[in-house]
Order: sequence, then C-alpha cells, then structure tokens
Amino acid sequence: ACVYKTFTSCCEYKISGPSITKKKNKTHTSRAMKENICCEKTRVLVVGGTGSLGRRIVSACLAEGHETYVLQRPEIGVDIEKVQLLYSFKRLGAHLVEASFSDHQSLVSAVKQVDVVVSAMSGVHFRSHNILVQLKLVEAIKEAGNIKRFLPSEFGMDPPRMGHALPPGRETFDQKMEVRNAIEAAGIPHTYLVGACFAGYFAGNLSQMLTLVPPKKNVNIYGTGNVKVVFADEDDIAKYTAKTLDDPRTMNKTVYIRPTDNILTQMELVQMWEKLTGKELEKTNVSADDFLADLEDESKGIPHQAGLGHFYHVFYEGCLTDHEVKDDEEVSKLYPEVKYTRMDEYLKIFV
Repeated sequence: ACVYKTFTSCCEYKISGPSITKKKNKTHTSRAMKENICCEKTRVLVVGGTGSLGRRIVSACLAEGHETYVLQRPEIGVDIEKVQLLYSFKRLGAHLVEASFSDHQSLVSAVKQVDVVVSAMSGVHFRSHNILVQLKLVEAIKEAGNIKRFLPSEFGMDPPRMGHALPPGRETFDQKMEVRNAIEAAGIPHTYLVGACFAGYFAGNLSQMLTLVPPKKNVNIYGTGNVKVVFADEDDIAKYTAKTLDDPRTMNKTVYIRPTDNILTQMELVQMWEKLTGKELEKTNVSADDFLADLEDESKGIPHQAGLGHFYHVFYEGCLTDHEVKDDEEVSKLYPEVKYTRMDEYLKIFV
C-alpha cells in the first residue's frame, strides 16, 4: 500500500493512506517511518553567502544539519577572498550552485534544487545596495514553484513600521517593502526575521559612527542615551536564521530578534565598557536637533546621510523597542537552546 507523508518540520509529519490492521505491524511501521522522516534534511540555498552575515548563515545551516547550498555567482571573478571562502564551505560539506542574476533560467535551476531560500544580500548604502536585486530571485522562485519558504534579506528595522523614515535612508525600507509585496503577491511562503542592531556595527564601537572599535577618550551620547536598543551578535542572528527557516511556528510571520539581556540603552552599553576597562569616557550629549542638522549636509554623500537617518530612528526614536512582541514571535523565546552572546561578553574582545 502506498503511504504519503506531508512535512510540517523535520520531525513533525502526517501520515495518510490505507490503514494497517495488525497492531504490531502498525507500531513497527510507524516507528520505522518516523526514524526515516527525521533523518531527512531541509535543503537550503543561501544567497549572498560570502558577505559578513551570509557566511555566518552558511556555517549555522551546516551546524544545524541542513543540506546547505551556496549561490556562486560568476560576477565574483578573481575576488580571491570570496572564491576561497566558497571552497572552504565546500570542504565543510556545502554544495556550490552556479547562477547569475543576469540569467533568469540559471536562478530557476538553482532554486529547484532546494526547499528553502535565504537571502543575505547587503542592503547598506556604504557597501553594495542590492535589495531590489532580490526581485529577480522572487521571479525565479515563483517560476520554479517548489520553494517551501523564502527568507529575504531583512534582520534590522521592521520595514512596515518605518513609513515615516527620513530620506535618503527611507529608501532601504521602501525597497524592502517592495520585495515583501512581490513575495506575498506571488504567494511564496516566507518568514521575515527583523529587529536588531548588528553588534559588529553598533556595539563594539559603543554606537559611534564611522568606526568599528571603541573610542579611547570621548564618546558621543545620543540625546540622554536612555532609549532602549536591541543588539545582537551576528553569529547569533545566523543561528536563529538556521532555526527558523523550517519551523512551522514561524511560517508567513514576522519574527523578532529581541534577546532580553541585550535590550540596552546606549548609556548602559557605555557603562559596560567602562566597567570592563576601568576607565571613564568623557561624554558629549548630542541633541536631536544637532544630530539632524548634520543630515542636511549633502556634501557628506548619500551613504553617510542614510546612516545618520537610521541612527536617528534607533537611538532617538527607539524604533526597535517601541512596540510589544509576543513570546511566539521572538527568537530567544522560540529557541531557548541557543545561548546568545550578551553584550558585556561581546565587548571583551576589544579590551
């Protein structure tokens, strides 16, 4: 008799088909089928796997036991660092899949090999701003017709809540919404993972702009420095991504990265650093008006202006923490087994 199985997650399934009348055989068959089903792995394609977050997502997917594929684009050419990184993934067990955003059919062929697609393409202005390139990925997923879930490149501020964002930084959120709208119009199952400041860009530098390391003497404090912000280690963001991509609880939902111990004010972050070093920094409070005045200086270029706008929404408005998040929408509650890095521990690498 034929037996059909429908997966909801690795070890959750439904069995349908002709019933088995002998109790002993039914028990034996059920146990054997369960063991077989649980051994099956989710096949996931990571797009943007050579980027700062993408490489972490590849590693996390491999560690989680997913059958991991990484998009290899011919555009990387002779970028030796990216080429060597891709082949290091291959040595760890990942599959490299050649495809180009300028070749639609190659993208369709790539996504047909997997169950889930995760995009980690950069959306920051000072690097490569590739958000709308994901629309080509959406078209490929739509044509392929086999993808069980798509996680577009999100991870930061929640775009639907940023309709008031200041230009030119608002473009980031508008474009992410354009991608979301395309995903939903195509009926593609999805998960949006949002809500945190990357520790590499916002914590190690005590939230100072134009640097990635802590200041030695002086630190700018945004307003009073008492607005709550969410920080997260990029390695933890990658682990949560690998956890959520085949979790039925997160299907077609926005899921937030908001680990309790990392909901901190800028002043709390600075005080953590001062406690670690035993040295007090000289603090300069920057008013909202003074901060926004710098935004008017077009000579500094769009990437700088966009960054200023994002900093304003996070550190003056508190856009990451000005709304409630339910436990079943927050990754540290959904996956308590992930021991995330607290920011006081994260800062120790800079001492």
